[in-house]
Amino acid sequence: MKQCPNCRGNLADFVAVCPYCGVSMPVAQIPQQQAAWTGPPQNSGKAIASLVSGLVFFLWPLSAIAAVVLGHLALSDIKRSAGRLAGQGLAVGGLVLGYLGLAVLPLLIIAAIAIPNLLRSRMAANEASAVGSLRTYNTALVAYAGQCPNQGYPPSLKYLGPGSGKTDKCAQADLVDALLGRELPAKSGYRFYYTPNSYDAAGHVVKYGLAADPITPGATGVRHFFTDETGVIRANEEGSADVHSEPLE
Repeated sequence: MKQCPNCRGNLADFVAVCPYCGVSMPVAQIPQQQAAWTGPPQNSGKAIASLVSGLVFFLWPLSAIAAVVLGHLALSDIKRSAGRLAGQGLAVGGLVLGYLGLAVLPLLIIAAIAIPNLLRSRMAANEASAVGSLRTYNTALVAYAGQCPNQGYPPSLKYLGPGSGKTDKCAQADLVDALLGRELPAKSGYRFYYTPNSYDAAGHVVKYGLAADPITPGATGVRHFFTDETGVIRANEEGSADVHSEPLE
């Protein structure tokens, strides 16, 4: 409804002349619909960007958010373009990938927090196991030197391993299990290196060095360990430990 500016009579919007006073009236224009596009449709850039963002989610997880936003904007633009824009399938594909990425994103965040903690816990457990093995070796080496006085400490760690029961006790002393009684034992991510260091006049081994190094530094363990006939276990985080490294508390 509208009012005549002259007589203030109420008139319909489509009336051009006031029937009361004869004054001409402006007629409201009915908006015309957008003409249909007659040229070849063009792919929506937002639809393409949505699909690409959904695909690169596997490289950059936060791109899932961009895929969802761009996908909805692209569908809205395509709907209003009267055929000028195409790419609805691309936008839908980007939306599907984007929403899948948003569903997986919390799991990736949890994994990013949990995995380093699990790795640190595993390395700490491996380091504790390596220290325990060095203590076992020190005890076994002292026992070996006591039961084999003509040998002193053994030539290698395999002499400490289990035997058949009839084997010479100085060849297979049965002081450690089969895993530790090898030439180059490895256990819980650490490898052990034994070296006879000093001999007396009779050729008996009177000193030794025993190192424990992570098989994969930074993954199976961080610290390197060392011990000798004194029984003191030493550690170093920068590289191989030796007799000059700091002793464990």
